[in-house]
Amino acid sequence: MGTTLVTGATGLVGSRVAHLLVARGDTVRLAVRQGSRLDNVQDLEAQRVPCDILDRRALRRALVGVDRVFHCAGMTDVRAHPDEMFRINALGTQVVCEEALRAGVARVIYTSSAAAAVGPAPWGSTADETQPFRAGGLGLAYVDSKREAEVQALRVAAAGLPLVIVNPTHVFGGGDVYRSSTQIVRRFLRRQLPVYVDGALNIVDVDDVARGHLLADELGRPGERYILGNRNFTFDRLFADLARLSGVEPPPIKLPAPAALALAEAMELLPGRTTITAAEVRAASQWWAYRSTKAKRELGWKPSHHEDTLVTTIDWYRERDVGAQVADGARQPLALRLAGRGVRQIAGAVGRLTP
Repeated sequence: MGTTLVTGATGLVGSRVAHLLVARGDTVRLAVRQGSRLDNVQDLEAQRVPCDILDRRALRRALVGVDRVFHCAGMTDVRAHPDEMFRINALGTQVVCEEALRAGVARVIYTSSAAAAVGPAPWGSTADETQPFRAGGLGLAYVDSKREAEVQALRVAAAGLPLVIVNPTHVFGGGDVYRSSTQIVRRFLRRQLPVYVDGALNIVDVDDVARGHLLADELGRPGERYILGNRNFTFDRLFADLARLSGVEPPPIKLPAPAALALAEAMELLPGRTTITAAEVRAASQWWAYRSTKAKRELGWKPSHHEDTLVTTIDWYRERDVGAQVADGARQPLALRLAGRGVRQIAGAVGRLTP
């Protein structure tokens, strides 16, 4: 194997990919942005080069002698400013792909997302790579920016870049030093999720996703995308499982999406950091359910047991978030439990009256 460049190598997915590449025998080069946390790659035998993916000169220097690129860099925080989200996700991907084409690399594996590839599935169903994109009207900067990133990547691929796209679903696991996709578990353990809405989320383990990247490199077809997902959870089931495995009581109040959205919008008018944002409500109230048949068939990819992923994520936060979490067996505040009971009683009454 030649030299392999990994962008986003200090993050949750990128660091796992980098470790597997070193184990594979690649000479690995990490593109590291100034100020990045090095916790996940501290002991990794890999070359580090200072490189911001938006800096073409730095990127060209990083690409010298590179045979393969794993572009894992990206922003996932739904609270980030849309301009910053598009700058890093869409423009950053465009720059990486254009410079990789210019450098004549043999292969680029781009970490997109299932949300950006196809959007949410029809309610109660699952989606795969054949579903047309259906999230353009949700007003979610993360989804729109990653979608535009895919468009730019495929545009460069049409010009000759040997590109394979992987589309992870919602990634859990240990090592999320930037508190990106696993933030929901941290907030659950801290009881910072007092309310929730109906919706679904596909959860996949970061180690499975990293293995999927290498399989896509070895077996993926250029110009194709592969969804890497595992278990589809409703939020009722996800929070019930997290509660069973952690000993923390689940959120007591489930609101209809319009009510939760109105509450979030009102909270955003208050000073300080709000508990929940309108964007988070819009995202949570969708049906992000997927199937990974193509990746299993063409790449031989097989995810691990979904419960192991939940346990690993809980344990990682338990070890590092000491003092901020509630004790095992602690109940939700009485006022919230009573409010939740009232909401359920009203919903049941409405259901009985509705013909």
